[in-house]
Amino acid sequence: MNLILLGAPGAGKGTQAAILAKELNIPTISTGNILRAAVASGSELGKQAKACMESGALVSDEIIIGIIRDRLAEPDCANGYILDGVPRTIPQAEALEENGIKFDHVVSMEIADKTILERMSGRRVCPKCGASYHITAVPPKKEGVCDECGSELITRKDDAPETVKSRLAVYHKETEPLKEFYRSRGVLVQVEDQGSVEATSAAILKVLKE
Repeated sequence: MNLILLGAPGAGKGTQAAILAKELNIPTISTGNILRAAVASGSELGKQAKACMESGALVSDEIIIGIIRDRLAEPDCANGYILDGVPRTIPQAEALEENGIKFDHVVSMEIADKTILERMSGRRVCPKCGASYHITAVPPKKEGVCDECGSELITRKDDAPETVKSRLAVYHKETEPLKEFYRSRGVLVQVEDQGSVEATSAAILKVLKE
C-alpha cells in the first residue's frame, strides 16, 4: 500500500505515520531523512542537494523527486510505503506522477486551525535531552521542568503562535490544493481529528481497510 499523509503542521502526521508504518509493516519515507541520507552517501543527487543547502538555497523539486525515486526503488519499499513531507505543492505531485510514482490512498488529516494553535502553543521541549511535553496533554511532573534531566523546558520558535499562524497560511495556500488534485484521481480519503492519537489511528486504519 502506497500512502501519503496530508495535513497542516501540527496535525500529527509524524505520529500517525509511525503508528501506521508499524501496523501495516511498511516504511515511512521522510523527506528530511532521505535528503540527509543522500547528502551523507555522496551520491550525485546528494552532492547537488548539499550544494543547494550550503548556499542557503531551497533544494529544487527535481533533486527532491530524484532522491525520492531512488529511495522508493529500494527493497524495503516493495510492499508499500508512507511518504511524509512530499508532495507539498501541485508541481511536486505532478512530478511524482511523471516519474511513475502513484498512490493507493492519500489520507488528509482534517483538524481546525484553532485546535492546532492550542496544541502547538502548549508544546514544551527540553533543550538538553530532547524530551517533549504538552502543558495539558502530557505535562511534566513539575511545571516547566524536564522529568528526565531536570532542565528548564522551553517553547520552540516553531511552536510560537505567530510562527504557527504563518506556517498554517503557507499550508492553506500551497499544500491544501493537493486535496482537490488527489480527489480528482479518486484516491483522497479525509479523516477528521478524533481528539486522541489512538482514536485517530483507528479512524485512519478503518478507511484504509474499506
